[in-house]
Amino acid sequence: MNILVNRQRFNIHPDWQDETLLAVLREHLGLVGTRFGCGMGQCGACTVLLDGQAQRSCLLPVSAVQNQAVETIEGLAGRDGGLHPVQQAWLDERVPQCGYCQAGQIMATVALLRQDPAPSPARVDEALAGNLCRCGTQQRIRAGVQRAVVLQRGRP
Repeated sequence: MNILVNRQRFNIHPDWQDETLLAVLREHLGLVGTRFGCGMGQCGACTVLLDGQAQRSCLLPVSAVQNQAVETIEGLAGRDGGLHPVQQAWLDERVPQCGYCQAGQIMATVALLRQDPAPSPARVDEALAGNLCRCGTQQRIRAGVQRAVVLQRGRP
């Protein structure tokens, strides 16, 4: 079995084929940006993009993603190493406090902005409602999303 992660094909050893996508990403492939939070799909820390849609990797068996493209936080940076506009916006707005939830927040925001390049504040709240931040940086997250909207407009 193989999977496509961040535009690269990986062979998955038979010993790993019954694991979750999260376990394979972190433990087998060494892509540790995707975080383990609750393990029940409730907190959003493990959010990745699956064919462009935000998905909880802690709930997905790796066998379910064989024919789909997986994108993790590590795959967002440009080929030149430049940050994705959402990543840059997060830094500009000083969004992270502890930072644990931020990869999931960023991935959910990327999915949202790919679907709706200029979402309303209500749409942002709706799209990110399943991504918990225990530090209380929701206002900075909202500001980060709005800055990302502006930054993406200037992106080629």
